[in-house]
Amino acid sequence: MTGTPGQSKPAQGGAASGPTRWGPVFLDRDGVINRRRVGDWVRTPEQLELLPGALDAIARLTRAGRSPVVVTNQSGIGRGTMTRADVDQVNAYLTARVERAGGRLRGILVCPHAPNDACACRKPGIAMFEQAATAWGLDLTRATMIGDAASDVEAARRAGFANALLVTDPVEPYPASAPAPDREFASLAEAVDWLLSKPM
Repeated sequence: MTGTPGQSKPAQGGAASGPTRWGPVFLDRDGVINRRRVGDWVRTPEQLELLPGALDAIARLTRAGRSPVVVTNQSGIGRGTMTRADVDQVNAYLTARVERAGGRLRGILVCPHAPNDACACRKPGIAMFEQAATAWGLDLTRATMIGDAASDVEAARRAGFANALLVTDPVEPYPASAPAPDREFASLAEAVDWLLSKPM
């Protein structure tokens, strides 16, 4: 069966502790936390090139009680060019790097499907958001999605919450036909500044 949110899973490290009065934060992975590999996927920890300031931005969210959930499309699994074990290894390494920098991720949820699989979890589908809400008791009406692609913006709009578009690592121009993002930022650090300046 394809398209079930149960095929995504939390990253190693489990849920973060801390206040939950803030709205939840969702982050895309490639192009937000680490640099995209043009025409390819991040297949090994050695290929994970973190973007400047990303780890510190996550640490600041954590200290504010807003440990984020990463939601990432990894269609290389469905296309047969890498395995789920490859992705899990990269995500475990990312989680460890975040924790060494003083941050914490509630989890990393992965859609493993190819674009033509018509699943519910591949963004702009919203099943990963729904799974996160169930797993960690999150209030999606107060959530914010930070991503670098039209699919991130559209997914947040479908789920009914705020979004911010990053232009930190652009691979292609943002489509003119795509929904306009609520906000645009040049880095995850700038987006976190905005989030932390908002009232509870």
